[in-house]
Amino acid sequence: MVSVPLTRRAFLRAGALAIGAAGGLNARVSAATTKAERSGGAKPNIIFILADDLGYGDLGCYGQKVIQTPNLDRMAAEGVRFTQCYAGSTVCAPSRCCLMTGMHTGHATIRGNANVPLRPGDVTVAETLKSAGYATGLVGKWGLGEPDTTGIPNRKGFDEFFGYLNQGHAHNYYPDYLWRNETKVPLAGNVVSKGVASARAQYAPDLFTAEALDFIRRHQSHPFFLYLAYTSPHANNERGKAEGNGMEVPSDAPYTDRPWSQIEKNHAAMITRLDRDAGSVLAALKELGLDDSTLVFFSSDNGPHKEGGADPTFFHSSGPFRGIKRDLYEGGIRVPMIARWPGRVRPGAVSDDTWAFWDVLPTIAEIAGTEAPAGLDGVSAAPLLLKAGGAGVRRPRQAVQYWEFHERGFQQAARKGRWKAVRTKLGAPLELYDLKRDPGESRDVSRQHARVVREFETFLKSARTGSEHWPVR
Repeated sequence: MVSVPLTRRAFLRAGALAIGAAGGLNARVSAATTKAERSGGAKPNIIFILADDLGYGDLGCYGQKVIQTPNLDRMAAEGVRFTQCYAGSTVCAPSRCCLMTGMHTGHATIRGNANVPLRPGDVTVAETLKSAGYATGLVGKWGLGEPDTTGIPNRKGFDEFFGYLNQGHAHNYYPDYLWRNETKVPLAGNVVSKGVASARAQYAPDLFTAEALDFIRRHQSHPFFLYLAYTSPHANNERGKAEGNGMEVPSDAPYTDRPWSQIEKNHAAMITRLDRDAGSVLAALKELGLDDSTLVFFSSDNGPHKEGGADPTFFHSSGPFRGIKRDLYEGGIRVPMIARWPGRVRPGAVSDDTWAFWDVLPTIAEIAGTEAPAGLDGVSAAPLLLKAGGAGVRRPRQAVQYWEFHERGFQQAARKGRWKAVRTKLGAPLELYDLKRDPGESRDVSRQHARVVREFETFLKSARTGSEHWPVR
């Protein structure tokens, strides 16, 4: 179904949340309560697992036929799988900025992969939940602030951080150091020169999984938020240039005997290993008795890459969509999104309601029973999530979704309902696609729907604010 937003009054009648009349906004009570909340006032734990350059078609539950992803497939079977969720951008840093701050790339501080930090006024998911009493942890890749800037994780609401600050540093899966909070931690046995390890002893994703499990165990007695940002299956671009194979993984199992190139064996192995690690997190929740009190998300920061020697067509990584990473067509920005919360999210649900990364902050705030910052581009998707797209459940009215991208000149895209508009360069005619009839964006129908094009043109003129770092050119 295509989401048709209702008025806020109708939305409230749908039962997705309750707002008490007495006491105004202070009487706001979230409907996203667990058994523990009803009996003892506890808030749900929240884990957001983010893959790096994982395509819409790379998981079995999204149509992948070759790469094995049993844990994430099971997570989808036990929760809700969204078919029309969008990343914040088509490359990592701006996409993660949208995820963390609830702003789309027309308003976000970070709109590209340059080393621009988050500002003090950019309120993150972690800051929002920390103010609501959550322990907050980031494990993995950040990319939103270099050392000693205003954008480092510990200055943006995270109590604990372990991983990479810089996205270029994150290319190397065997780094000679990682960051723990604001301190460099040497990794014994890893020897690195120009982004390529000549000695490989400690594989960063394995360290991230161990760190995540430790964080969960240490904070199991009170509400926590864990942002687990893996680097898989991003390529090590530097190793790809030096050695031809940038898909860096300790073993190509279980694909060793497949009649593929070594690059594709490694690529598939990275995804299956990521699946294994996500499964370890879910297993730990069950072991600790946290299943029913923990909402887990899984998604990817953008579409599949063509880097490090990998070919995204080999595994049909974009699924049925056109484009890959660095495209504003669907294959570059439509991503997997799975949510699991036993007892709250209907198992086996599939929702084609449309939402995006800038909706995550208000969604999580709603579920945690706290207020999101004012002025966000995002709108809470909590009712869609908790009712799993059930009949009669809609979100409040939402503006047109918007993306811009600057690496290949100024590009824009927007979506409203069935319609998707794309401009591939400054001054180019606007392309128009009917995603209901043509999800693969194979037929530009701009000539047949001039009125819709004019509406998008009007919107695009006001969709963004200026940025000194990303000017229109």
